[in-house]
Amino acid sequence: MAGDAVELEVGDRTVRLSSPERVYFAARGETKLDLARYYLAVGDGIVRALRERPCMLHRFPTGTDGEKVHQKRLPRGAPDWVRTVRVHFPRYNRHADELCVTHPADVVWAVQMSTVEFHPWNSRAADTESPDEWRIDLDPMPDASYADVRRVAHVAREVLDELGATGYPKTSGGKGMHVYVRIPPEHGFAEVRRAAHAFAREVERRCSIVDLSWWRKDRDPKSIFVDYNQNARDHTIASAYSVRGTPEGRVSTPIRWDEIDSAEPGDFTIATVPARFAELGDLHAGIDDDAFRIEPLLEWADRDARDSGTDVPDLDDL
Repeated sequence: MAGDAVELEVGDRTVRLSSPERVYFAARGETKLDLARYYLAVGDGIVRALRERPCMLHRFPTGTDGEKVHQKRLPRGAPDWVRTVRVHFPRYNRHADELCVTHPADVVWAVQMSTVEFHPWNSRAADTESPDEWRIDLDPMPDASYADVRRVAHVAREVLDELGATGYPKTSGGKGMHVYVRIPPEHGFAEVRRAAHAFAREVERRCSIVDLSWWRKDRDPKSIFVDYNQNARDHTIASAYSVRGTPEGRVSTPIRWDEIDSAEPGDFTIATVPARFAELGDLHAGIDDDAFRIEPLLEWADRDARDSGTDVPDLDDL
């Protein structure tokens, strides 16, 4: 260690990490350097999850007990090897140059800038308006249990299997669960969200604890919301292998379907996931090999619109 900084060799790049001993996670005392080493340990997985996607950064300049900063634009001072992708925000007619990860050093540099959480878009730099990832977010209401989340996850898998779609589950790092499905980048955000809503409605039909009421206050507090809105443009959730801003440094971690009933969200932290990754590798490594075409879901959406006279709720109501 030289002064109050260390230099980390990340492949063919060097990243200078200042304040390496600053405590970021109060529960066990892990530091900024521990966070960087965690991301190096899961480098293949975090880069695969973020590769070439616009990425919002959740930064904690004084550690996770302090203020959280949501940052879309790349922080100043980036090395010339850090790539960005420009995205446009029509409502304000503005744009932002967001981090576009292509190398583990990009992730470690973001840690240097106090980033803990990585929240990527579900589209890539080549065509930011055409998602290639359908995200199923199982969001428990305040009185729902994790057992309820598991129950809905099994129903979601049943529907995916009937569609012939391969889902890749992961813990959220919080109280919920995510399932990702790779799709060809052939549709816009509105169509992917509409397809996700049709899927959520089918899960709701099969599982009494799912509540898709539009307003949160109207939902049963013991229910699970299958949040199709996470497929809307510029809506992001923590990526696979992203650490969350919790005192224990929980990680949003890929799990196998046969682990759904045994794995607990608290099992996966920056202290435990590196050994799991070394043993199992990236459980999402095959996701790009299993693209599912969403046309059957769009047909379900058309059917539901005919039968009920209503379609997916308008995002203007958000």
